[in-house]
Amino acid sequence: MSTPNNARDILFGGEPSQIPDTLTTIPLGEGLDITCTHVSKALADPSRPTELKTKYKTVVGWYACKAEQAVSQPLAKRRRTAAPTCDICHLTLPRPFVCLSCSFAGCWTGGHITSHLAGFGHPFCVDTKSGSLFCLECDDFVYGAMFEDLYLSTTLMVEENQTRFQVSKRIREPYQPWIPNNEEATSLKNTTVVPCQGCRGLLNLGQTCFLNVILQSFIHNPLLRNYFLGDRHNSRLCKHTDCTCCEMDSLFTEIYSSSTTPFGPTSFLSTTWKVSAEMSGYAQQDAHEFFITALNQIHGTCRGSTNISCNCVVHQTFAGQLQSEVTCERCGNVTRTVDPMLDISLELRDPGMEKEITLAGCLRRYTKPEKLGREYSCTKCAKATHEAVRRLSIRKLPPVLSFQFKRFEHKTVSKGAPQKIDTPVRFPVAINMAPYTTLAVSNSDETISTHPGPDTMYEYDLFAVINHEGQMENGHYTNFARFQDEWYRFDDEKVTLSSLGTCLNSNAYMCFYVKRHLDYKPYMKPTYRVARENDIVREQEQEKMRELARMKEVDDALMATIGGD
Repeated sequence: MSTPNNARDILFGGEPSQIPDTLTTIPLGEGLDITCTHVSKALADPSRPTELKTKYKTVVGWYACKAEQAVSQPLAKRRRTAAPTCDICHLTLPRPFVCLSCSFAGCWTGGHITSHLAGFGHPFCVDTKSGSLFCLECDDFVYGAMFEDLYLSTTLMVEENQTRFQVSKRIREPYQPWIPNNEEATSLKNTTVVPCQGCRGLLNLGQTCFLNVILQSFIHNPLLRNYFLGDRHNSRLCKHTDCTCCEMDSLFTEIYSSSTTPFGPTSFLSTTWKVSAEMSGYAQQDAHEFFITALNQIHGTCRGSTNISCNCVVHQTFAGQLQSEVTCERCGNVTRTVDPMLDISLELRDPGMEKEITLAGCLRRYTKPEKLGREYSCTKCAKATHEAVRRLSIRKLPPVLSFQFKRFEHKTVSKGAPQKIDTPVRFPVAINMAPYTTLAVSNSDETISTHPGPDTMYEYDLFAVINHEGQMENGHYTNFARFQDEWYRFDDEKVTLSSLGTCLNSNAYMCFYVKRHLDYKPYMKPTYRVARENDIVREQEQEKMRELARMKEVDDALMATIGGD
């Protein structure tokens, strides 16, 4: 059985418009890192590769279109289309498996897709949701780097063609991979390859474990890593004194050097003492307080740092927005304020009906309406009242989310000493932040999509966790961090290979998540660069005017001399 030309229409009920025509322009992957010899043999056949890849992209693109529309369009506005059914048992397929040799779609649980492959001698089928490729002869799902690239590029292009939530009435800016031009390629030939080991312990310089764990979270932060390894701040060219950005640049240079011995961040500590009096001295400090202090110092010494619409690396990485809504229950007036945020601090309250404290539960309580415990003066009814409700929500999600669990309880009413809350908190390896955004919490109708864009734009992956062991007076900080596909535990200078399970079972004090898919916009020159270029042009024009004035004076003097003679 061969694949007909209109296989897409036959297979999925005549919906060719669901799949963008631009999918056919996706470059076919060059990498043949495939674990299955049967797939490699099929791709080696000159008549098979294009057909196989095109069919793969078609079915994956169809499911991506369906999934994106399910979350981006209200229920009332969605087109009613027939769902695909199994060609044998005729049951509706929420997750179809499709043959890559014909238009057959079948169910996996009933074994009908594998029966079809065996009966017709067709070798491969694909899971339209995950893009996983199944080989009949291997009787297993097989991995291929080329098909993974095709899956990612196809789903990304579908999202780009159907997402309109960054700029009104405009689609998302299409992703373009960086391809070096001739000048850049020539420069790259003369560069030194940097070792990508990135796992190096930090020496404890005297109760500086709080500093080490934060620096390790910076080192394994992909956005900060790319910024400083990309030479966006060069310590040799910087004119600032006591510059924290220069210390970050030197830190990444040391960590990604060929040396594997533990590194002592003495210069970083010295600079921190100079610029921050509250962090100076040999006393144990709070890791979260140092985290905020370090971000402020990096912001203050970074290029592009401004007080309004700052585009420094700190704000590009950590900055989001919190919206606070205060509702007067007397007149119904709602007052909204938007505040910047660099992290989210969560209280470890009684989970109530829940069996245990989880990160999701803490976020639900964080965004839950609560009575104001003070007198509130309404701007509409102009009366002071205690009948007011406040609700927090995340208006703008940052690329990197940092959560702090308030484990240190400082008692002020009673005379009791400060205590540490050792209650375990379960946190996931990935989290979807859509339910905690402003659009989601402000819409009480759960049957309608409450957030624009695909779910992938709200998904975050864990990359670092900070733990505090012991009590407040004699505690010690350690951390876990993900490097490539492995998890490591960092205890000052000791670096040991760990596992994701060990990390998730640890008693977290801070968690760091990075966005799975970064949203991006068309490149625009930073305002400070535009202002600098305008100043240069203005100075050049003024210099020309002054030169013309001097030449005119010389000509006038020469004419006066000739006239006098």
